[in-house]
Amino acid sequence: MSDPSTPAAGFKVAALYRFCRLSDPAALRQPLDAFCAARGIRGTLLLAREGINGTVAGSDAAIDELLSWLRDEAGIADAEVKFSRAQEMPFHRLKVRLKREIVTMGVDGVDPLEGVGAYVDPRDWNRLVEDPDTVVIDTRNAYETAIGSFAGSVDPGTASFREFPAWVERNRASLEGRRIAMFCTGGIRCEKATAYMKSLGFPDVHHLKGGILRYLEEVPAAESRWRGECFVFDERVSVVHGLAAGEAELCRACRHPVTPAEKASPSFEEGVSCPHCHDRRSEEDRARYAERHRQVALARERGEAPHIGQVPVDPDQAARDRR
Repeated sequence: MSDPSTPAAGFKVAALYRFCRLSDPAALRQPLDAFCAARGIRGTLLLAREGINGTVAGSDAAIDELLSWLRDEAGIADAEVKFSRAQEMPFHRLKVRLKREIVTMGVDGVDPLEGVGAYVDPRDWNRLVEDPDTVVIDTRNAYETAIGSFAGSVDPGTASFREFPAWVERNRASLEGRRIAMFCTGGIRCEKATAYMKSLGFPDVHHLKGGILRYLEEVPAAESRWRGECFVFDERVSVVHGLAAGEAELCRACRHPVTPAEKASPSFEEGVSCPHCHDRRSEEDRARYAERHRQVALARERGEAPHIGQVPVDPDQAARDRR
C-alpha cells in the first residue's frame, strides 16, 4: 500500500469518468471509500447505475493503484482520465456518493452507451470549429464560461446542466440542418449532451474527446482557439495551457470564479463578496461571511484542519447559491 502522507513532488490529480453498466453501485460505495481513504486520496467520486464520475487527488502511487483497482476489482475498464498536478492537496476531504446520474441532465432514456456524437481529437478540433458551417456549443454552465471558452462558441447561459435540454428546445429551429460541435470540461457532459441531441434526430453531432482539459494539455498555446481559463471543481479553481493553475479565485460568498480584473472591483472583498453577488446580499449576509472568513484565517494560522468555509465548490449547491 502506498504511503498516504504528503508526497514530496506534489499531488497527482485525476479527473475520470466512465459510462458503463453497474448492476449494484451501492455495494461498490463502501469498498471504494475504504480503498481511497487508506491511501490518503481525497476528492469526489459519484456512482450510479450508468457508471462513475469524479475528480480525486493523491500521491502518484495512490492514484495509479486506484485506477488499477477500478479496472481489476470493480470491473470499470477504459475510464476516460485526465491527469494534472497540484503543489498542494486541492481537496479537503473524500466523498464517495450514490447518484441517480453521474452527470445530472434529468431526462429519462438518454443513454450514452446507446450512441453519442462523433469524437474529435484535440488536434483536429481547430479545423472542425473554424468551418463556418459548424455551430460550436459550450455545454458548461454560465459561471464556468464566465472565465474562458473557445473563440466563437455559443454560450447557452445555463445555471445547471438540467437546463440544457430546455435551451436546445428553444433553439431547435436554428440548430436543425447544421453541423454541431460540443465541448465541456472533461468530456462527460458532452457524452450525455450529444446522446440527447442524437435522440432528437440531429444527425451531424460531434464533441471534443477528453474535453477542454485534454485540449489544453495537447494543443500548444500558439495554436489554440481557447481564450481565458478553464474552471475546475477543486481548490485550484482554474487551469490554463499545460494544465497549470490559473489566476482565478473562488468567491466564498457565492462560489463564483473571480478573475484578477474582477478582484480590482470595489464590490470585491475577499471571503465576503464579489461583483457577481455583492448586490444580491444584505449587510447581514456580508457580516456573516466576514466572520466566517476570519475564522478560516485563524484556523490557517494555527495549522488546524481546513475550516468549513474553505470547502471547495459543489456544483449542485453552487448553482442554487447563485440564483
